[in-house]
Amino acid sequence: MYGPPVDLSFNNMLCVAGALSEVPRSGLRPLSMNANKKYLSRSLRLSNNKITNLEGLQSMLSHFLAQPSKLSWLDLSFNKLTCIDPVLCELRVLYLHGNRIWNLSGVDKLVELQHLHTITLHGNAIENYKGYRSHVISALPQLKRIDFCAWSARMFTYVSPFT
Repeated sequence: MYGPPVDLSFNNMLCVAGALSEVPRSGLRPLSMNANKKYLSRSLRLSNNKITNLEGLQSMLSHFLAQPSKLSWLDLSFNKLTCIDPVLCELRVLYLHGNRIWNLSGVDKLVELQHLHTITLHGNAIENYKGYRSHVISALPQLKRIDFCAWSARMFTYVSPFT
């Protein structure tokens, strides 16, 4: 059984490593730990900080989570990320909205996330590119939701923004 997200949001962290000195906030459902004092969660909330890159993410996950390789939900919204870095292959939900991501081709780095079904990118500079959603959906055809909107491959005809 896996519990609620490990919540490290609203801590004014400048980098992911800054989380190592933080204590996750408790929510309505308490966080459970194993015998090694690692959280039994597959979800991590790092939203509303000042994080500029994901350097040190793996070691931070190992510090907090009992099974860091099983992370399936990651909230990095409302930070200061400028590019998309590849993350973990088990990831199913990735929130990146409200950052400073400007390079549309950065989405292509997420192609390895075969289980990813939900992504948010609105509120970033890439949203202003013509064909933004088409590019994201083309790069990640397994998606079921983009920017909190459901979509179906039957409704989609790809038009390249680069032609």
